[in-house]
Amino acid sequence: MVLGKWLGSSLLLLVGFSMNALGAFLGINIGTDVSNMPPASDVVAILKANQITHVRLYDADAHLLKALGNSGIEVVVGVTNEEVLGVGESASTAAAWVNKNVASYLPSTNITAIAVGSEVLTSIPNAGSVLVPAMNYLHKALVAANLNFQVKVSTPQSMDIVPKPFPPSTATFNSSWNSTIYQLLQFLKNTNSFYMLNAYPYYGYTNGDGIFPLEYALFEPLSAVKQIVDPNNLFHYSSMFDQMVDAIYYSIEAYNISGIPIVVTETGWPWLGGTNEPDATVENAETYNDNLVRRVLNDSGPPSQPDIPINTYIYELFNEDKRSGPVSEKNWGIFFTNGSAVYQLSLSTSDQITGNSSVTFCVVRQNADSNKLRDGLNWACGQGQANCSRIQQGQPCYLPDTLQNHASYAYNDYYQKMHSVGGTCDFSGTAMTTTVDPSYGSCKFTGSSNSSSGGALLPPEAFGPISPQGGSPSLQVSKFQCLISAICLALVLLSLSERCI
Repeated sequence: MVLGKWLGSSLLLLVGFSMNALGAFLGINIGTDVSNMPPASDVVAILKANQITHVRLYDADAHLLKALGNSGIEVVVGVTNEEVLGVGESASTAAAWVNKNVASYLPSTNITAIAVGSEVLTSIPNAGSVLVPAMNYLHKALVAANLNFQVKVSTPQSMDIVPKPFPPSTATFNSSWNSTIYQLLQFLKNTNSFYMLNAYPYYGYTNGDGIFPLEYALFEPLSAVKQIVDPNNLFHYSSMFDQMVDAIYYSIEAYNISGIPIVVTETGWPWLGGTNEPDATVENAETYNDNLVRRVLNDSGPPSQPDIPINTYIYELFNEDKRSGPVSEKNWGIFFTNGSAVYQLSLSTSDQITGNSSVTFCVVRQNADSNKLRDGLNWACGQGQANCSRIQQGQPCYLPDTLQNHASYAYNDYYQKMHSVGGTCDFSGTAMTTTVDPSYGSCKFTGSSNSSSGGALLPPEAFGPISPQGGSPSLQVSKFQCLISAICLALVLLSLSERCI
């Protein structure tokens, strides 16, 4: 895991940042179908460094739950779909699950909810009959442990459970699930819990046969001729996200039940897709999540429930490259597994950013070519005269032992020493600058506010490697060395002249 580049994405300074105690929050999902999954302690360090206050786990991963201890981060822990049947058929199994995966971590790990399965009614309908019993058993186990007021129980469902989500005012749940859904809603109402919704405008748009414009799915402004209006109540919808949430509120209302808030447990946009997935692009993913942050943190609800904020979890922290299915299924993450940012998003919606914008750092660019990275690292630690002692074995920045991590440290050390005299952060296109401190643990990056070592400007010897379009690095070096030599000679002559006087 390249901890030196965790903070390359400015989005994650805002994900999970509560505007106020009663306002909406943004959290993030942590999937683990990832090659070279970072150690749990590193994952938690990323969350804390970026002020992420809410996370959802798809299971009860012991390493993550333990690492989240004393972090203050609110955690939704998951009963997997494979576990639902067992929990739903046995009260003792449910009690054992709660004791092992919830009670044993409290109070140090701030577990606030149990998500029972993932889209059970549409993904494993054979378990539908035991879904609500499983929730009841888990709740009773929490009551027995006196944890029911701290830990809520719910179950995430997809939009597929509503056959016709537009217009929202006439939306209803699939009638084949009437009995189960009624029991589910009664449970949520009686336990003062919330409805968990997985809402994906990406699929609403791509499967919509052109009914809705792309702008509508991306929270972008709509022209007068493209306005989306519910004909039954004349509510205007500025985004498919709001439409989906409202469709669920109206579907709940059809059962004459109210007072159950909706939490969006998954939403996002893939940044890469196959040849038949043209809308899965970095630009669209960045636009969607940037606008989502703005939308959620304005503290309002959808048109039918304007005073109920929409707490939301973004899907997801890392790209889950081990997942099956189309290319897009593997590329929803905000970070690559090496820790570099997939894309950066605007933070203009928040005045409470804690990053130090007065300092610029140089880190490895996402998806950088490994051969160029190796050349850049060798150059920085050699001809570039970066101080690379701290990335040697046994030193504070050696771990994680990856090319990307070591290159980031070396690039930054070189850049901090040389940028004021013309040194670049390019390294044949493998580097980029960020204003967020990439320091982690005891590994302090030069120039960071909490690092006092290694920050002195040393006599420069060379510019950083530049891209082929920029000309020959050796030519740049020789010109600069000549300049330094001339300056030194002038200073010597001036000193001799003063002595003579």
